[in-house]
Amino acid sequence: MKIQKQQAMRTVLYALAPLCLAAIYFFGWRFIAILVVVGATGLLCEWLMARRYGFKITESLFVSCTLFALSLPPTIPLWIAAVGIAFGIIFGKMIFGGFGRNIFNPAITARAFVYISFGVPMTAAFVGNATQKGFFPAGLGSWISQADSVSAATPLATGDASLLELFLGFTSGSFGETSVILILLGGLFIVFKKVANWKIVVASLTSFLLLQSVFWASGLQLATESGMKDVADPLTALLGGSFLFAAFFMITDPVSSSQTTDTGRWIYGAVFGILTVLIRTFANWVEGVTFAILLANMFAPLLDTLLKGAKAKKKLKKAEGGKA
Repeated sequence: MKIQKQQAMRTVLYALAPLCLAAIYFFGWRFIAILVVVGATGLLCEWLMARRYGFKITESLFVSCTLFALSLPPTIPLWIAAVGIAFGIIFGKMIFGGFGRNIFNPAITARAFVYISFGVPMTAAFVGNATQKGFFPAGLGSWISQADSVSAATPLATGDASLLELFLGFTSGSFGETSVILILLGGLFIVFKKVANWKIVVASLTSFLLLQSVFWASGLQLATESGMKDVADPLTALLGGSFLFAAFFMITDPVSSSQTTDTGRWIYGAVFGILTVLIRTFANWVEGVTFAILLANMFAPLLDTLLKGAKAKKKLKKAEGGKA
């Protein structure tokens, strides 16, 4: 089995390594089982499809598998994790012709599939953070943090976590999306290495904070099962959930973002940030990141084509004007 080396993808894996270690510390050793099952299933699927196409497996596969594993709740059944990555690799990547040709991010495609198909395990199977038992050994001494104490919601839904808890990761949530400090360190590392484009990241964060601030400052309230609820303040909304993780590691995927102009990168990132706020606020899904990414992916090629076409026309017009 030959694997095509990709230094950029290896850099992303280095950035994700601390989040993988943190997943064990916060939620227990079961993360390793999830990662192994996801990685083995993804590798098998890409190998079978690569044989059909006649090309090598790429290291981007391991990035997709790691991102998907980190995006899952700690109590997700192993078979659902396997089904999810199989769908993501086959229908989110290989069916389009493999790496470099896929429209959608494979990891987020896998997450969307299991989110829609297996709603209860994906939204009501979160467990308390292992640090509640003590800061050491926390999850390092258990298979799963609190298997007998399942919470039905994350801090994004309940709003009961402090900013410090969100920043450090001492909350319930998905494996790799709770510790803001590690997400920022890993994200800034891949931006520094120019694996992720900083314009997409900045556009995502800015548009998200601006629209969230408008809703919060206007005093917007939403109807919930427990009555009317205020929209979260911008900082809590930013630190809670998976937005930061997606802004650095998923929306910046160079293939599914498919932007070759700086203008396109700014617009693409802004679209993601705005869609996330709109879906979180007005849709039935508390976490709007998954569908915001897919929608941004869907229109990315058209956006790039329109901008390149406009740029070419402007250049041609300028050349014709110079000749006249």
